Amino acid sequence: MTWTVAITIAIGVILKMIMSPPSLVVDWLTSKFALHPKLNSKDVTITFNGNLLEEKARMRITDYFNEATFLKKYYIYPGNENLFLHPGTNVTPIVIHSKNGNKDVNFFVFSYDDHVDVVKQCGKKVVAYRLRSDHLQNYASSEKVI
Repeated sequence: MTWTVAITIAIGVILKMIMSPPSLVVDWLTSKFALHPKLNSKDVTITFNGNLLEEKARMRITDYFNEATFLKKYYIYPGNENLFLHPGTNVTPIVIHSKNGNKDVNFFVFSYDDHVDVVKQCGKKVVAYRLRSDHLQNYASSEKVI
């Protein structure tokens, strides 16, 4: 009789964990599939105009990137990353190279006056989306980076 009670309680606990997992598990799962992930400034390398940025600038851009607000997602095909260059503009992207586990992930950040376009490339998979970040929008045009 005691075994049936113990098994029933164990099954109840397992079902409770499956039906409403702890927030730590939920946060981990959502971060694995996030379109706009949070980056660690120690794990990224950032280049602008082919020049590798120093540690202070790298930390600042990473913070701005992490604080940016996601607006919407675009569907593009690999090789069409330059479609985000608006006609008549000469925008040089900020390239953020990160390592996600054993995969290399590149972010091409195109800053404009009213928004930021990001092209995320992970292997052959290419995803584009738009962000809103006042600091990131102004940073590429400031003389600190150039």
